[in-house]
Amino acid sequence: MQHQDAPARAAYDGTCLIVEDSEFDRKRLRRVLARAYGGMQVEFAPSIEAARRALSAGDKALILLDNNLPDGLGANFALELACDHRHAQTPVIMLSDWPSPVMWEKAASAGVLYVVNKCDFDASYLAAALRALQGRNRQMH
Repeated sequence: MQHQDAPARAAYDGTCLIVEDSEFDRKRLRRVLARAYGGMQVEFAPSIEAARRALSAGDKALILLDNNLPDGLGANFALELACDHRHAQTPVIMLSDWPSPVMWEKAASAGVLYVVNKCDFDASYLAAALRALQGRNRQMH
């Protein structure tokens, strides 16, 4: 996939839910978001259960989802989200240190936009996901 760089400090009105149990990775992901989309709010969930609570409190514009979480696999949670009409259209980017073939298969079945090695994640994936969200919103109106 070819990526276009996101405009520097583009404002985006929405909330990104980062489902990640590692403090180091949460900080890194927040920095990438802040550099690319200064206006985007960020919520953190260190587990799948915390992510469920965050999603029940309101819709999110984007979900960054780690695969290995303390209470389950992000790929399984992505499948759960795909079956929930409230969240099925929310763009999801899965992040993993070690993407496996099974994870790729589940992510594809769930409609995950990208499966990315954490060290390769950058603003170009965010830009592509937000373009996909804007395209979906235009189709709905």
